[in-house]
Amino acid sequence: MITQTNFNDVQLLPGLFFDRAKINREYLMELNTTSLLQNYYLEAGIQIPGATVITDPENTKLHWGWEAPVCQLRGHFLGHWLSAAAMLVAENNDAELKAKLNFIVDELARCQELNGGKWVGPIPEKYFTRLETQEYIWSPQYTMHKLILGLLHANIYAGNRKALTILNGLGDWYIKWTDRIIKSDTPQAIYKGEQGGMIEVWADLFELTNRPKFKTLAERYANPAIFDDLLNGKDPLTSSHQNASIPFIHGAARLYEITGEKKYFDIVEKFWKCAVTERESYCTGGQGAGEFWTPQHEAGQFIGERNQEFCTVYNMVRVADYLFRFTGSASYLDYIEKNIYNGFLAQQNRYTGMPTYFLPLKSGSIKKWGSKTRDFWCCHGTMIQAQTIYPRLTYYQNEEERRIFVSQYIPTVSNFKFGEDKIKITQTSGMKYYSAAEFFDDNSEGHDSRWLLKFNIEADSDFTLSFRIPSWIAGKPSVTVNGSEIDVPANCDKSGFLNIKKHWKDEEVIVYLPANLIESKLSDMPEKTAILEGPIVLAGISDNDYGLKAPQGLPSVLRQAKEHTYEAFPWQQSTYRTINQDRETTFIPLYEVTDQKYTVYWTKL
Repeated sequence: MITQTNFNDVQLLPGLFFDRAKINREYLMELNTTSLLQNYYLEAGIQIPGATVITDPENTKLHWGWEAPVCQLRGHFLGHWLSAAAMLVAENNDAELKAKLNFIVDELARCQELNGGKWVGPIPEKYFTRLETQEYIWSPQYTMHKLILGLLHANIYAGNRKALTILNGLGDWYIKWTDRIIKSDTPQAIYKGEQGGMIEVWADLFELTNRPKFKTLAERYANPAIFDDLLNGKDPLTSSHQNASIPFIHGAARLYEITGEKKYFDIVEKFWKCAVTERESYCTGGQGAGEFWTPQHEAGQFIGERNQEFCTVYNMVRVADYLFRFTGSASYLDYIEKNIYNGFLAQQNRYTGMPTYFLPLKSGSIKKWGSKTRDFWCCHGTMIQAQTIYPRLTYYQNEEERRIFVSQYIPTVSNFKFGEDKIKITQTSGMKYYSAAEFFDDNSEGHDSRWLLKFNIEADSDFTLSFRIPSWIAGKPSVTVNGSEIDVPANCDKSGFLNIKKHWKDEEVIVYLPANLIESKLSDMPEKTAILEGPIVLAGISDNDYGLKAPQGLPSVLRQAKEHTYEAFPWQQSTYRTINQDRETTFIPLYEVTDQKYTVYWTKL
């Protein structure tokens, strides 16, 4: 069985992903604790000091936007914060974050007691009553799901026992509410309010506690219409809300893990076929427009300012994670890689850590960044979680087969254990990091490339080390073990891995994955093309698609541009300039674009 690595077994090393995670962690600490709790305090009748009379709204510490006390979705962000903080506590033993998290959980327990011992929401209980009527209410179950998940993570990853006590009382509230709903004239109300994530979280709680009420709740949420539609070969996605549908699939995947019932695996697999294989993704790996699934093979018609909502990127990566663990196919890891670079990184501001809700793909686009305390979109909360999971995506393992999968190429130091055998793997990259010790000597392997990878293994054990060979690779990978080249084709399997099975001691593996520029088209927009370097989308810094003369294909019009500097990296990576064009345009990774106008899809002249 393929499993995820534990958070505390993998730590990031200096580099691109380390920097993005670091700025995210700083933001988690920066946010005012009282402001994070403001809506829970208000619902519990706790007066917030200094908030009775606000003489200077500009500088008040209250959170606004979707966290404003007048917003029906208020309070969702704290759940995301708890999840992100708990994961960093587990990963880095972060004492500061743990203290802040523990205080917040204590305050939530106080709110629960003041609310009568069960309810602990940032919204009134009557919001759930509105689900039984035609009166509008904005997704109360979404808000509560984020809190429940955050408390669950606080217990699992940060070891906070009080979080589980709070969830036990909240579970009693949900049992009482669902008891009444299923016996009422409107039993369908349980499937309103963007409730898809409830299946997974109740199943998690049942597995953790073995308490029957959590199994009951999982079962009561586990019969959405989308399951039957998928099993019957229908397309339930076109023009439907993406983030209302994807969490259902997390639930099906979790139920398959717990129960082993094949129908749940079939649901997840059929969803992937409908959402990805048959629907077609943008060059970035993301899908959708305006939070909705586009019709199959019509994505080009929907290119605009509201493509690729970030919540859907994160949630689809989670589906791919489940499917890799179920099947062992590297294709799901390729999907994750593309979405990490062109979603996780591209939709986070590299200077402030703030998210962009959508990723515009029309020509001359500009990213709209959120603020630190005035927006709090759903994607704002999802982003702070996304920046914590790089370590867990980098490796997987199969203890029965004594196999370690190198799933993503991210600088990390990792510890594994098979029985009593301890294994340490340090992964570094040819993308040198100037502010730390350089990973390679100046005249090292002959490549200045992010895809030149070094693995130092410290072990005295028999196991298989499986390197993902990406689908974008241009030619044959080069692999050496202790300086001796190995025969790559003889060691690759059909699932997309290069497998090295041996008795490992203190050894060094060098992997080079050649990457070329490739074109990415959409079936309903053949006249336009995006350019990628491996999995990385390149954006032209331009306010318009003025066309590129490319009789030999778009890659032929770009020439790599390097510049030695005293900034973070001694040379620019993945930067290109056009040649033989009427005007010169610089192309850089989409994830580096901040406030510039950019164009991704170009007309071939």
